[in-house]
Amino acid sequence: MRFGSTLAILSFCASVFGKVYFHETFDDDSWEKRWVQSSYKDDYGKFVISNGKEYRADPIKSRGLQTSENAKFYAISAPFDENYNNKGKDLVVQFSVRHEQKIDCGGGYIKILPPTVDPKEFNGESPYNIVFGSDICGASKKTHLILSYKGKNHLINKELPTEDDVYTHLYTLIIKPDQTYTVLIDNAEKASGTFADWDFLEPKTIPDPEQSKPTDWVDDEYIDDPNDKKPDDWDEDEPQYIDDPEAEKPEDWDDDMDGEWEAPKSENPKYKGKWTPKKIKNPDYKGKWVHPEIPNPDYVDDKEIYVYDSGFVGIDLWQVKAGSIFDDIVVTDDVEEAKTYAKEVMDKIAAEKADEEKIRAERKAKMEEENKKAAKKADEMNAKIRNLGKKDESKDDDSSSSDSSDEEKKEETKEEEKKEEEKKEETKEEEKKEETKEEEKKEEAKEEEKKEEAKEEEKKENVKDEL
Repeated sequence: MRFGSTLAILSFCASVFGKVYFHETFDDDSWEKRWVQSSYKDDYGKFVISNGKEYRADPIKSRGLQTSENAKFYAISAPFDENYNNKGKDLVVQFSVRHEQKIDCGGGYIKILPPTVDPKEFNGESPYNIVFGSDICGASKKTHLILSYKGKNHLINKELPTEDDVYTHLYTLIIKPDQTYTVLIDNAEKASGTFADWDFLEPKTIPDPEQSKPTDWVDDEYIDDPNDKKPDDWDEDEPQYIDDPEAEKPEDWDDDMDGEWEAPKSENPKYKGKWTPKKIKNPDYKGKWVHPEIPNPDYVDDKEIYVYDSGFVGIDLWQVKAGSIFDDIVVTDDVEEAKTYAKEVMDKIAAEKADEEKIRAERKAKMEEENKKAAKKADEMNAKIRNLGKKDESKDDDSSSSDSSDEEKKEETKEEEKKEEEKKEETKEEEKKEETKEEEKKEEAKEEEKKEEAKEEEKKENVKDEL
């Protein structure tokens, strides 16, 4: 009896508190034992553990699974703690993702997979139950919510917003047994509805094939007024634009040079366009004909579209620019339990943003300090320049005698310097004269050499003549 009571209590507790079937935070290296990299292709991108480049308030809690290679497909999966059939229970899928690479084209979603999936062969064609998360490429930015039903994957029939900045964001999907759903991003509801938002089932009704619009059905609400007649002076042939009667050919216009002159156009005051009679209400109007509907014989209601056998979480996507960090993955049958985990993630996000503000403030303070130092250095340089200009200025009136003495000394020094300069100039002049004399001597020597060469040539010519 006691044993039976204990089982009843445990069963009651399980139903009250719910169960977590999958929870991954990548806080330690044990993740490597759970996650299996697919070997379906030999060129899949590599996942690494990273806590991001910046804004890491807690380096451990910020750890996640990051895509690391650009322009690659990725495929990795991990099993639930136990398989989960959500019949009669809620299904909550929750995870965080951070596109710190400023994602331009790539997926940021996860997949919920059936227990039959082979992790080593997991790929983009593998069957799945749910695809949920961001998908971004250029101007297309949305949250994917794809549900599988009877072997076919169905996209939701409306656009769901997403986040594409560089910060961590929390995505939550709640599916209930009444076949309703809710999507939250950062704990804020972004979409909700029923499974009618997918085309899972055939329509309940179809147009009656035995019915067609009666031939005498009038669905023109307005008709031309039969009593309205075109006025006698209404000329439909009048053009809308005519040559401007006030325009004159310029006197300097040359037809040979400028071409044949044409007058500019102006609005034709007689233009009225095509005449149409005014409209009146059609007395025979019956309204728009609506095709009668009948029950669809192919329609079969299904109250268990929401039911899935699930056993794995998978990440299968393509990214042009890598760097997305996946973390805080939860699959549970308890919305309140998911909220508890969500609070932890939102606290982490708040800490990251506070850390970001701190880093920005430190950078700003450092820049301001550097600017102050630069300004101070500039002021010191300007002060030195001003002081150099003031050294030769006179001092106070009460020290005029010493100033006079200093001035006399300065004058004497200037005179000495002047004399030295004059001596230098004289020396330069003497050197120039010497250089000139040397040049003249060189020129004279050249002239003598030329004369000697001329004499030698003359002697050679005389010898030739004698021979």
